[in-house]
Amino acid sequence: MKRIFIALLLFLFLILEGVATRFLPTELFNGDLFVIPHWTLSGIILITLLYFRVNSFYAVLLALLFGLLKDMVYTEILGVYMFSYAATIYIVFQLKKLLHVNFFVLLLFGIIGIGFSDLFVYFIYYVIGLVDTGWLDYLNYRLLPTIGLNLVYLIILYFLFSKVLIRWGREADWE
Repeated sequence: MKRIFIALLLFLFLILEGVATRFLPTELFNGDLFVIPHWTLSGIILITLLYFRVNSFYAVLLALLFGLLKDMVYTEILGVYMFSYAATIYIVFQLKKLLHVNFFVLLLFGIIGIGFSDLFVYFIYYVIGLVDTGWLDYLNYRLLPTIGLNLVYLIILYFLFSKVLIRWGREADWE
């Protein structure tokens, strides 16, 4: 039942991400900043760090599934977010072995995960010619604001769901 609740929660994040894209101004502060919500990825990072304690298989599987859903619903090219999310979650899970997970480590891994995923998507779109933004413009006007917005969302998720995810992770039956 817990795994179904987690999948439904991530599906809700995916839907809210689309709603936020419609209602958040796409260009903030006189058109200078462009912010992309990665709320599903933020949720998967939180779940990976607090719920999946030993095995990364389920976390990467969730990332593949919800990355593919994001590709199908919100983008023109299938597989970019799917691979980006899966690679990001795998990297975060491997880094998790180096540090004890607490709030500050969660923020650090959120920065690394969201930054890596957005950079990967930018690189793929740049290579195939969908994006022609220069590196410094991308860094200043999209990557840093995107990381900032998604960190705020990750902090909110942490305070809403951390205790229940930690408890469910201890009670999990796959370890």
